[in-house]
Amino acid sequence: MLVTTNVDPVAKIKVVGVGGGGCNAINTMITDYDIPGVDFMSFNTDAQALKMSQAPVTLQLGEELTRGLGVGGNHDMGAQAAEESLDQIQEFLEGANMVFITAGMGGGTGTGAAPIIAGVAKNMGALTVAVVTKPFEFEGNKRREIAEEGIAALKDKVDTLIVVPNQRLLEIVDESEKLSFIDAMKKVDSVLAEGVNSISNLISQTGYINADFNDAKSVMQNAGTALMGIGRASGENRAENAARAATTSPLLDMSIEGATGVLYNVVGSDLTLTEISQVSELIKEAVDPSANIKFGAQIDPNAGEELTITIVATGFDENKQVFTKKQKGVDENVRTFGFKPRAEEVKEEPEMEIDSEEDVLESFEKADIQEEDFEEDILPSTPVSNPSNLGDGESILDTPTFLRRRKA
Repeated sequence: MLVTTNVDPVAKIKVVGVGGGGCNAINTMITDYDIPGVDFMSFNTDAQALKMSQAPVTLQLGEELTRGLGVGGNHDMGAQAAEESLDQIQEFLEGANMVFITAGMGGGTGTGAAPIIAGVAKNMGALTVAVVTKPFEFEGNKRREIAEEGIAALKDKVDTLIVVPNQRLLEIVDESEKLSFIDAMKKVDSVLAEGVNSISNLISQTGYINADFNDAKSVMQNAGTALMGIGRASGENRAENAARAATTSPLLDMSIEGATGVLYNVVGSDLTLTEISQVSELIKEAVDPSANIKFGAQIDPNAGEELTITIVATGFDENKQVFTKKQKGVDENVRTFGFKPRAEEVKEEPEMEIDSEEDVLESFEKADIQEEDFEEDILPSTPVSNPSNLGDGESILDTPTFLRRRKA
């Protein structure tokens, strides 16, 4: 059996939850995951909420501005609160090689303060990665617009930005689960937690094949928008199934296609070189041929028969991004981000009957179509000097069929 040993990480990693959503994710990471060598922090404007934090380090943002009462969804006030606390933020982030910022976009503190905190971390020289969520559709257009504004501001302040749309949870979770609202929120927390946990473990633990902090930095520094996927599988073809689940995660808007930077990790209790090779080939086929690919492989005696693959893909041409589609058919032994996606129902199309040549000719003879019918219905009544030009530079081919009929 291949053996891996945990070592004290060389890179100093700090994980900061900002606002209500971010602090909830921090609590999930601490209670449900074992992430050694990582410093957890919760930053919020709501003093009451901070009392519920599991993080060993907490910071009340904008103490003078908000008096600990929060910002009431006002993201501008959230930004002001962070600016008031700049000195404390800098003090808490001192010495970090890598800073994760996790938050829910659309609220006041997370949306407004996260870009400020990210700017501090990056200016201090830390590799800065944000993992954030977009609101559910039922939360309304206003919250969605605020979230988009916050994501745009955050993108300018981080090295790598990973966005998880909450709405995708509703689209892929099996309907039989009948998720309560609280359970749905826990799913969101677990997605953020799994992302941070997987990347941190890849960097901070020594494995059978190593990926270190500088490997992560070469892929994630100044990378912009990124894709993060986690796939798990057991049984036959587990390596292939886990790799496909990670690279085509239905939780994400983007596809891995075209990525020029890739960081991935393979974890199992009894990994074989054949499985590692299979995963490598599948990922290489999916990304840009010249992509910078860094990976690690770790042995976890507690993994059982399950193989887990975590992937971060960067370096996309945003003008050519490919968007993911729902999966059609899901293997019972395959999971993504910790739960089994719902299989999309595939409707069978009826087979088309094709007439024989004799039947077609016979139907034309029976139709008794006259030449003048073609002239009246198809040809224009007056000559057109340039049939492709409708005036004002508009081409007839640029006009949809139903509009051409309406103009007639």
